[in-house]
Formats: sequence, C-alpha cells, structure tokens
Amino acid sequence: MQERYFQPESLMMTHGYKPELSEGAVKCPIFQTSTFVFKTAEEGKAFFQVAYGKREKEPNEELGLIYSRLNNPDLQILEERLCLWDQAEECAVFESGMSAISTVMLEFLRPGDVLLYSKPVYGGTDHFINKVLPQYGINGIGFTADQTSAEILEKVTNMGLATQVKMVYVETPANPTNALFDLSVCREVADRLSSAEKEVVVCVDNTYMGPLWQHPLKHGVDLIVYSATKYIGGHSDLIAGAVLGNSRHMKRVRTLRTFLGNMAGPWTGWLLMRSLETLKVRMTKQASNAVEVADFLRSHPKVEKVYYLGHLEPGDPQYDIFKKQQTCAGAMLSFDIKGGEKEAFLFLNNLKLMKLAVSLGSTESLAEHPATMTHSDVLEDDRKLLGISEKLVRLSIGVEHHSDIIWDIQQALEKV
Repeated sequence: MQERYFQPESLMMTHGYKPELSEGAVKCPIFQTSTFVFKTAEEGKAFFQVAYGKREKEPNEELGLIYSRLNNPDLQILEERLCLWDQAEECAVFESGMSAISTVMLEFLRPGDVLLYSKPVYGGTDHFINKVLPQYGINGIGFTADQTSAEILEKVTNMGLATQVKMVYVETPANPTNALFDLSVCREVADRLSSAEKEVVVCVDNTYMGPLWQHPLKHGVDLIVYSATKYIGGHSDLIAGAVLGNSRHMKRVRTLRTFLGNMAGPWTGWLLMRSLETLKVRMTKQASNAVEVADFLRSHPKVEKVYYLGHLEPGDPQYDIFKKQQTCAGAMLSFDIKGGEKEAFLFLNNLKLMKLAVSLGSTESLAEHPATMTHSDVLEDDRKLLGISEKLVRLSIGVEHHSDIIWDIQQALEKV
C-alpha cells in the first residue's frame, strides 16, 4: 500500500498506541500504576541506562517503562501526539502550565543570568519573572511589541548586560492585549547575543494560539510552552502544561522534570488524549464564533476599542506579523468598554450565558477583568504602558451558537 501522510487530526485517535498490548482496547487505558515490572534484571539495567543518560537509546529499541515519575504509557502516547501538531522532536507534559514555564526557566537560567521577556505576559509568568527569579539572582528585562531588534539590543548593551542574557522568552499573541511579537526579531536578538561559549535560547508561550493556529518552531524558536489547561484540554476539567522542542533542549527539560517531579499523572494524560481528538473541531468553531463576536463589538456604541487579530489591516506592522506567523485570528479578544472599572464590572455582573471566570480556551465562553484579576499583580506602571486598563475586558469565545453569545453580550452592555 502506498504510504500516505495523514494530517494530525486524523492521527489523534491512533498514533503511538498499539491495541494488541492492551487486550485489543480501541482506546488507550488509564495506566494507574506507580511502577512497572521488568522481565529480567538485565532489562531493568538497560532501561535505567537510557533513563539516566548513561547511553543513547538504540534506533529500534523500545523505550522501557520503569516508574511513572519517569514515564507512563498515557503520558508517552500523549507526548507523541502533541509533537505532531508543532512538528516537534520531543514533548514533555507537566502538572500545570506554570510548572512547564518555571521548569524551562530554571533549567536554562543560572544566578547572574538575564532573561529578556515580552511585555505583557500572563500574570503568573510575570510574577515568576519579577518576584521569584530575582531571589535566585536572575533578573528580567522587558521589551514591547513595537521595539525593533536594534532597540532591544541597544537597551541591553547600554545596561551592560549583553553577555548575561541567556534566554529570550516571548508570549505571542500577548495576554490580554493580543499584541503580536515578531519571532524573527526574537531569533535575531538571541543569535546576536549568543557566542561559542553561550547559547541564548528562544522560548515561546503559544497558549493563546494553541497547537493549531501558530507553529513557532517553524520560525526558528527553540522551545514552545503551553498551558495545556486551555485549548489542548479544552473542557475546564484539568490542569496541565507542556513543553515541546528539539531533542537536544528537551533532554535537559525532561531531566529536570524527573527530579522536580512535576510531571502530569496518568489520569490527566488520558483526559488530554481524549481532548486532542476534538481539538481541531473545537478550535475551528471557537474561531468562527470569535469573528461574529468581534464584528458585533466593533460596531457597538458602548465599546471604545476591540483588540482582535482579525481586525488588523494592511499597512499596520502588526498585520504583517499576523500574516507571517498565524494561520487564524484565534478565539481570544479583548475590548475597552466606555467608562472604567464600574462599567466593566456592570457588564461582567450581568452576563447570563457566558461565565465570569479566568482561564481560556474551553468549550464555554468566559469573561474576566485582567486589571483586577489575572494581571492584578503586574506593576501598575506596566499595566498603564501596555493598555491593561480598568476598562479592559477579556473574552474567551467558546463553542456555543454565536447568536446566543452575542445576545448575552448585548443584553449585558444594555445594563451599563
């Protein structure tokens, strides 16, 4: 039979799983076990040699199962399937998005190092960069979407920190403003600051676009991080994170994950495999709904401005980045309501179908107030600089019928 290249969505039900090893079960069972039995002592020795990096796995050697902190069938199959979307060499799944982010930063940064990061980022990431890492002698320097590579390099050089930069961390589109960062600029900055003795790694938080609408590895990025709680999980019923990249970098990430012990469990892995089967269907519906909602908001008299990638126009530098890096405008949008916190709260308090809750990417539509919720810990000056104002409302569009979502938004705006 002629070999065929199947699209990722066609492989989400079968890839990496052998039914004959599980009594013919069409779906991968939940391997709710802490440890695995070796056939022989020699086999156990061979498995541990690979697990602890004492030798490389042979080309046709099956990765042996040892202990669920190291590997588990539910995680292993899930990680193989996640690799298909981003065409990554390896993936590691974590117990949360923040554990994925913090593990990457702790692995590639040491005391005295500097992290270049995009602003804004998710509030939890901002806290880790500005409140936790400095306690270990690691400091962050922020840059915005309108800064060029030359401007970023000049800033770092003038601060006398060019030789100390070890990572460029970027979240694009940015949460919650949808600001786009050019990944080629980030790659250029990293390459200019790298040397024979020092590699500057580029890491991208791709949560806002999910594995469907943006593929950072194709743009020269080294590592991708996800809050898998969001679009990958997609049902507001689990917490998880993921890191993807080439084998060279992922070996380091996996090793630290093993000894921090922050891998996801088999039940979470099984739930995520279930979610991957409908990922494209869900995300496609969410994106089409977002178009309708964004267009409605843009024409509403009580809405001052809508932050939605689908409204970018030619001539805007952000439009050029969008066309280069994204395949879709996504399902996340924010808007400035006319007024301030009072008006924003009135709107949020009067929603009936949409839920007032943080998080995003789930089947239900969610609304929140970034300035007092997800980004409340961000420095006030940074919130003002980046447009995270008291009048900003963030929406995550779900899979409901778009006319019902719009009705709900309209009736809530009428109360303002």
